[in-house]
Amino acid sequence: MTTYTDKGLKPLGGKFLSFDYIKFWVGNAKQAASYYSTRLGFEPVAYRGLETNSRHVASHVVKQNQITFIFESAYEPSNEEMAKFLARHGDGVRDIAFNVEDIGTIVKIAKERGAVIVKDIWEEKDEHGIVKFATIQTYGDTYHTLIDRSKYKGFFLPGYEKLPEDSFAKTLPKVGLNFVDHIVGNQPDKQMEPVAQWYERVLQFHRFWSVDDTQLYTEYSALRSIVMTNWEETVKMPINEPAPGKKRSQIQEYVEYYGGAGVQHIALNTNDIVQAIQKLRARGMEFLDVPDTYYDMLRKRLSNNGVKIVEDLNMLQKLRILIDYDEDGYLLQIFTKNMQDRPTLFIEIIQRRNHNGFGAGNFQALFEAIEMEQAKRGNL
Repeated sequence: MTTYTDKGLKPLGGKFLSFDYIKFWVGNAKQAASYYSTRLGFEPVAYRGLETNSRHVASHVVKQNQITFIFESAYEPSNEEMAKFLARHGDGVRDIAFNVEDIGTIVKIAKERGAVIVKDIWEEKDEHGIVKFATIQTYGDTYHTLIDRSKYKGFFLPGYEKLPEDSFAKTLPKVGLNFVDHIVGNQPDKQMEPVAQWYERVLQFHRFWSVDDTQLYTEYSALRSIVMTNWEETVKMPINEPAPGKKRSQIQEYVEYYGGAGVQHIALNTNDIVQAIQKLRARGMEFLDVPDTYYDMLRKRLSNNGVKIVEDLNMLQKLRILIDYDEDGYLLQIFTKNMQDRPTLFIEIIQRRNHNGFGAGNFQALFEAIEMEQAKRGNL
């Protein structure tokens, strides 16, 4: 692994504050929103559709603490843009939105540096104020919408209707996922470096962490990854690509089923992973299995290195939570099975204890768990 300490030149203006929302294009937004609410602990907060005079697209917004997902579906059969996306990719992430300051400067520099502007700066307003937006294209059919909310006091965005509290959600245990930790984009082979350079050039991001296929491999497959981040390091975007192996890697499987580059997983941060996973399992969420041998080896390594883990190791083993660590601290992580039929999107739950890595020490165990699932699908 390489951790980069040199951020390069300070950006020429504009500031990325955080992830704003993640927008999915799906076949049935109402049902997808319900699934993420019942299984993952989100709550429905906002809606836009025929009843609010949105004639072409239905949007269902769900939220959990600082995490916001929007699920969108087309109303009419003539909506070719959405139909083409779904035929090619299946349900998937269309847009990763960022909350920004000084949107004008960010867009101006992005344009000068060759960004594909999907929609130039526009404003939307209601009685709560004005929001500025701009949308640019990143890898594959994925967009980044930049959102400046500095003059807006509303509960979400103009054009949306606030939903009443969901009485069913109240009956389920609160999960406690807090914010988006990182979002991983899978690329076809040899596309990782050009995409990383795009983030450097167009959005003025810098490299935070990377790993290559001499470090991340199993008997069958390997990957390379570069994590891109903004100056303040509040938005992290790992970019992965497959490396040649004996069999089809999970990155290659993703690219083939998704039909190109796209978002492979979204990592959600919690400050109590044991509680969160107990609640998620109680809600019927399914996670990748990890063999007991992983925990046998882990106990040996921890005792040799003198690393102290606050959580009960027996409980972590029971819940199948992975641990990665270095001299400064450790992280705990676990991965759901695919969130839909196509093997193209899953969720990671992560807790950090003074550790800023991305679980490289777990990649072998993770890959082997994913390969077991791939083998079941006949795709290894």
